[in-house]
Amino acid sequence: MAEKLSAVKGMNDILPGSVSRKEKLPTSATWHWFDGVVRDVLARYGYQYIVTPVVEPTALFVRGLGEVTDIVEKEMYSFIDSMNQDQLTLRPEATAGIVRAVVQHNALYNGPLRIWTMGPMFRHERPQKGRYRQFHQLDVEALGLAGPDVDAELILMGRALWRELGLVEGEHVRLEINSLGQAGERSAHREALVRHFERAQDVLDDDARRRLHSNPLRILDSKNPAMQAIIESAPQLLDFLGPESMAHFEGVKRLLAAAGLAYRINPRLVRGMDYYNLTVFEWTTDLLGSQGTICGGGRYDGLIEQMGGKSAPAIGFGLGVERLLLLIQELGLPVPAGAPAVYAVVPSAAAVARALPLIESLRAAGIAVFMHAGPGNLKVQLQKADASGARFALIVADDEQDPTPVKLKPLRDRDACQSEFTLHGDTSLLRELREDQLRGAL
Repeated sequence: MAEKLSAVKGMNDILPGSVSRKEKLPTSATWHWFDGVVRDVLARYGYQYIVTPVVEPTALFVRGLGEVTDIVEKEMYSFIDSMNQDQLTLRPEATAGIVRAVVQHNALYNGPLRIWTMGPMFRHERPQKGRYRQFHQLDVEALGLAGPDVDAELILMGRALWRELGLVEGEHVRLEINSLGQAGERSAHREALVRHFERAQDVLDDDARRRLHSNPLRILDSKNPAMQAIIESAPQLLDFLGPESMAHFEGVKRLLAAAGLAYRINPRLVRGMDYYNLTVFEWTTDLLGSQGTICGGGRYDGLIEQMGGKSAPAIGFGLGVERLLLLIQELGLPVPAGAPAVYAVVPSAAAVARALPLIESLRAAGIAVFMHAGPGNLKVQLQKADASGARFALIVADDEQDPTPVKLKPLRDRDACQSEFTLHGDTSLLRELREDQLRGAL
């Protein structure tokens, strides 16, 4: 027997609920449901779908994310293309690729663009609960829009998504916001940070010392308990913001308050990429342990020009799908099981031949029908129909002379009336009758 192969560690299969597995990971039906909710919510806000390649030039991420970031330094899956020796990387995040596509295709020529994508990303890090080497991300971007109104819209879109998924803001998820100001303001703050941390080098860990002169802002992200006191006493970027940056931040806060969305200003909130400025935000939870951030984003007005395009403002957010679905699972929130509406019970080959035209007409009418295939007597098939989660069993008699050759049996609502109807007579008329009866029942 050949050796059994397994998936790469930290890269998971997404399986139907009918397939047993040791890991308690969301099923494909849950993913399908989530995908539908996302598409519906984003359509309401007027955002359009975009798809970019999974593989991009390595230089894209070095330029976009910054050389002194954990992603570029330690986490990217990079390789040399054996055909032409190009340096390529499996995308670790989506924004850089989207901006590359927008610049390459001059997509802002006709004005601002609101777009989104969802798909797999890759980071070589230690797999843990809710954090994988292949993970999926929902990425939403608004390009060419500079005001605080679109910042607030993106944040409120997150709230709309939580509500559709059954999450309650303030109870299950909370909003934190901050402003990173502009480059000159961050530069002045950076110098103050360096001076502050230089006076406490004996407290800094190796990672913080390495970042001290290259990216001191990221030290504020450290979870090292021994460093929390020195981090808390560090200069705050908000104290370095000029009038324009403060006006933008006040505008965002005013619009969120007008929409009735509570938030907490977190002066230590920074983003992991170098390209962020002004508004940054995170949706967090206390229910997933150390993996508390489920959505994060902010404004990146300089990235499009940095990627070779004409200067244009932009803002976006990324949402970790696995982490969010894990939260929904931990809370036990109701998720559709993906069961068919109807399970067709067909006890013989002759019954299959008579049932197929009816089943196909129901499917064509938009009704999901799962047809039993293979051996199985009536009792066994009804058991399978019940286990499938279907609401109704469509039972086709073995004998076409049976007085009730087709019976619709409710499986979930036992008090519902059984619908019985005959297959004899004009086919087109019967098709309309069957569809009407089933549509009413479903």
